[in-house]
Amino acid sequence: MQQISKRMIGSAALAIVVIGWLLGWYWSREPDTFDVVAVAKEQLETNELVSGQVVSTALIEVTDTLLHKPGGYLSNDVIPPSVFLDNMPAWEFGALEMVRDLALAMRKDFSRSQSQSVEDGLLIKAQPKLNIDSQAWVMPSAEGEYEDAIQLLKQYRLELANKGADSSQFHTRSDNLRDWLKQVEKRMGSLSQKLSASVGANRENTNLAGDPSAMQSTPSPTIFYTRTSWWKIDDNFYEARGATWALIHFLKAVEVDFADVLEKKNAQVSLRQIIRELESTQETVWSPMILNGDGFGMLANHSLVMANYISRANAALIELSELLNQG
Repeated sequence: MQQISKRMIGSAALAIVVIGWLLGWYWSREPDTFDVVAVAKEQLETNELVSGQVVSTALIEVTDTLLHKPGGYLSNDVIPPSVFLDNMPAWEFGALEMVRDLALAMRKDFSRSQSQSVEDGLLIKAQPKLNIDSQAWVMPSAEGEYEDAIQLLKQYRLELANKGADSSQFHTRSDNLRDWLKQVEKRMGSLSQKLSASVGANRENTNLAGDPSAMQSTPSPTIFYTRTSWWKIDDNFYEARGATWALIHFLKAVEVDFADVLEKKNAQVSLRQIIRELESTQETVWSPMILNGDGFGMLANHSLVMANYISRANAALIELSELLNQG
């Protein structure tokens, strides 16, 4: 009888492990991309979209996907099996960083006509809610704050088409777009550097390069060795996947809402090429794990491949920013 009980306990434990593994695998699947224009028309039940509604929809839908994809939002889970997952929380954080950057740009740039104009009341409330600690799980929880932000953004999106009120606006100007793109450049540059550090290398300290009068708080070595910890390789990779996934949607929305600005600067093709480069980052990873081969070694290095796509997209972003800055 005791032997049967041990078998039953063993079988139950094995079943729990298998179910947990299957749930973890399903919850770690990355969401597909979506058509930002089609979603905007469907949600607003109209074919006549005004400036800003596509960008707003992209921000809303990307944030909503973080919360309602299979498994929901996993970054703040404290129970198995999601507590043992790290790839999807890293993906969520990458996408969330892009969401935060765009929300801030909408609050301080896109919704304002000039530096002395008043901020939009709805965005004043929505943007800080997206900045809560991504791992917060007690009151207030990250999911609760993000849901509140989504509702405020939806209200802002509706107000854009309200001809009876001019309090909520979205200004499609080249300087506004360029300011946001400059922030995206910094974010992409950081991701590229973290991915490239999967292979250890000695680097020159270029922190003060180009400005003889530049100073920094404390001295640092002229040459330093950088290499990402083996435990962080896959986290950096999936953070970059999440960030580029979100950015694809935002740039596609920009292509619609800023169509007149891009056409005037003859920059549509440049933007489409950036989107094409970023779409390459979303190709299927056939390997069961993120490989970290050394440079030209026998094994692939998925981080360096991702860094290559991001660097190429970032170089094109810099060129687009300069193009928008020209008269």
